[in-house]
Amino acid sequence: MKGCISSENSPFSFSAHFGMSYAFPDFLCTFYDLRFMELFSIEYIKRMIGKSLMGECMKKELLQEISWVDAKEYFSKNDIAILPVGSTEQHGPHNPLGTDHLIAKALAEEVAKRTGVLCLPVIPFGVSSHHRQFWGTIFIQPKVFREYVKDVCLSLKYYGVKKIVIVNGHGGNTSSLLDVARELRKQGVLVSVFQWWNATGELLPKIFGSDERGHAGSEETSLNLFLYPELVKMDRALNEKPRDLIPKVGGVVGWGADTIDYTNSGVFGDATAASVEKGKKAYEVAVSELTRYVEAIKGLKAENLLSKPPV
Repeated sequence: MKGCISSENSPFSFSAHFGMSYAFPDFLCTFYDLRFMELFSIEYIKRMIGKSLMGECMKKELLQEISWVDAKEYFSKNDIAILPVGSTEQHGPHNPLGTDHLIAKALAEEVAKRTGVLCLPVIPFGVSSHHRQFWGTIFIQPKVFREYVKDVCLSLKYYGVKKIVIVNGHGGNTSSLLDVARELRKQGVLVSVFQWWNATGELLPKIFGSDERGHAGSEETSLNLFLYPELVKMDRALNEKPRDLIPKVGGVVGWGADTIDYTNSGVFGDATAASVEKGKKAYEVAVSELTRYVEAIKGLKAENLLSKPPV
């Protein structure tokens, strides 16, 4: 098949992004214009055709893609692993149900590639009963979720892992994950939890307004637009202000409400201001911070950070 060659100076240059030149087939040349670039980000193109262009490049940092022999070699030399965790729950009418675990997976795998730390397959379900009124949400009891995550971590401990970085994509998991971290710390395993929105909230305070950082708002939607543009339906994006059902009084931390009590669409705030550009900035900050953290943890001795005896 004949094809056109991507230009070194074009905004979509294979030599720039894949480190090699490539002849575009005619069907790709047909769509090679600005409209194509708006629909498909470089990261998406890499995932879709990267393996066909670099067939020999198996991802050595992903547990599911290596053999037990390779796993033995890794664990005999390393005592650290990355575990992405998320949920499958509603994220408004415009985002995929897998938003939380898809974002956690993308961040964890990129950082694994940059640091050489082994990354496990993502855990796609979490503590999400507060979203259950929205169809397709899968909700796990906190105690079941805790035991499942703990068993995954203990499996790693069996092979000598002492440090585990959990990349959490869902706020509803946080309390349970910290419970697991406290318990495993007593058993000789250091488990720490990274959450991307804490990093972007601190380091990108002006990119997203306060009304854009809510559940399924522009911040999450922007990350999806950058990472998974084919899964986002921006024509359905909404700007819905959550309802105030009880007085806002200092000291009140909650009343067991579900998402449906606050919003009919599942969106907290403005999702319409999302963009690929914002998503790219959020992704780069999250990956940079997580990479910096994993590199730091690699150099620490877990023994110095485990549970202490009575004084």
